Amino acid sequence: MKINLAKLLALIALTALFPSAAFASTTGGEQIDLTQHYVGFASLVLFVVAYGFVMAEEYTQLRKSKPVLLAAGAIWAMIAYVYASHDMPHAAEVAVRHNVLEFAELFLFLLVAMTYINAMDERLVFDSLRAWLVRSGFSYRQLFWLTGVLAFFISPVADNLTTALLMCAVVLAVGRDNVHFVSIACINIVVAANAGGAFSPFGDITTLMVWQKGILNFWTFFLLFVPSLVNWLVPALIMSFEVPGERPAASCEIVVMKRGAKRVILLFLCTIATAVSFHNYLHLPPMLGMMTGLAYLKIFGYYLKKTFDAEVALKRRKTDFNQLQLGDIVPFDIFKNVARAEWDTLMFFYGVILCVGGLGFIGYLALTSQVMYVDWGATAANIMVGILSAIVDNIPVMFAVLTMHPDMSAGQWLLVTLTAGVGGSMLSIGSAAGVALMGQARGMYTFFSHLRWTPIIALGYFTSILVHFLVNGAQFALPVVR
Repeated sequence: MKINLAKLLALIALTALFPSAAFASTTGGEQIDLTQHYVGFASLVLFVVAYGFVMAEEYTQLRKSKPVLLAAGAIWAMIAYVYASHDMPHAAEVAVRHNVLEFAELFLFLLVAMTYINAMDERLVFDSLRAWLVRSGFSYRQLFWLTGVLAFFISPVADNLTTALLMCAVVLAVGRDNVHFVSIACINIVVAANAGGAFSPFGDITTLMVWQKGILNFWTFFLLFVPSLVNWLVPALIMSFEVPGERPAASCEIVVMKRGAKRVILLFLCTIATAVSFHNYLHLPPMLGMMTGLAYLKIFGYYLKKTFDAEVALKRRKTDFNQLQLGDIVPFDIFKNVARAEWDTLMFFYGVILCVGGLGFIGYLALTSQVMYVDWGATAANIMVGILSAIVDNIPVMFAVLTMHPDMSAGQWLLVTLTAGVGGSMLSIGSAAGVALMGQARGMYTFFSHLRWTPIIALGYFTSILVHFLVNGAQFALPVVR
């Protein structure tokens, strides 16, 4: 298949911009090639415009889910119209149901994870950790390394966004008066959180998608630990020379976790173990294990509610009036934690999966797959996936790869998991963690302050790829585990 340069560039852009392509694969049956049809072109333009609004959310204040939800409905309506006019009225329906089923698994999994994170937040787990770090009297350089280490090791269990926000809160509390320290510490946190999330099925949406698809088993992801560590350490070592050596004034803030906080953490770990066991040993979707784990939290929430005594809680907190909070005299409510889930993000995933599902059904992703994974080769394509992740976002890119589903070895699937996970660190807009920290540390951590260190972060990116080939070379000869 010969494709001119302009068309090749368009296909590359399509791969980057169309997130949910991953779950857009069709379920067989006769299909109409609409890549040269007006419906195909209109769908392409519609999604590019919608995703443009997503990228401009910070400036327009229009929630990212709204444009993609509208685009998803319009794209599939046009596709269904064409198929109905060709006497195939149910073809689009079958494809949509397939995409919705894929989204449902991701949605339920993330909903449980978000609920647990919210429950730990409500029990003051994260506030307690932040207060301990702030009052410990560490120097700026010690805090630089400590927040980086914690970001790297917390993000595989929690998500990289929550971890980055927590560590940034520590940096702001300690070094708000030192703009240079806040800027470089935030860059370090973003790189560490993204790298830490790349070697765990729970650390990032992209790794979660690969695991749920059954392409790699749970333990295989941990082969990426050393490359991920290198990805963070290389830029961190270089940046550390510019971190101020002085010691900021320590705070006296003390935050006491609420009753049941440690047990909520334990239940979260049990929930993860349940999801892994269901998937690895019973061959059930990880989502089912997570939903079972939600029952653990709901039953424990019932116990907290039934054994709650407002007077005792009030007396316990009155030892330090400054620590008294409304939550101390209100019983635990699991549904409040469910309500606090990132619903805009979940709806965004729906819209993006359906949008790119439509584009895949039209036939664009088959063309992109031919160019990237046949003409270029898997290694070059997978490295480019990481670079594209820095420009757009790793979720769209990984969705596209999963939808194309190229025939690759386990080593190549690990490579694309690594690159999609850490590639977004090269630009502040390349990951949810970077975008969130630009808002949290507004004026101190910016796009251009991050851009200054992009060559150093890119050095870590390519070094981690080299380390992956050296450490996990045997995986490139192995087929994927189904």
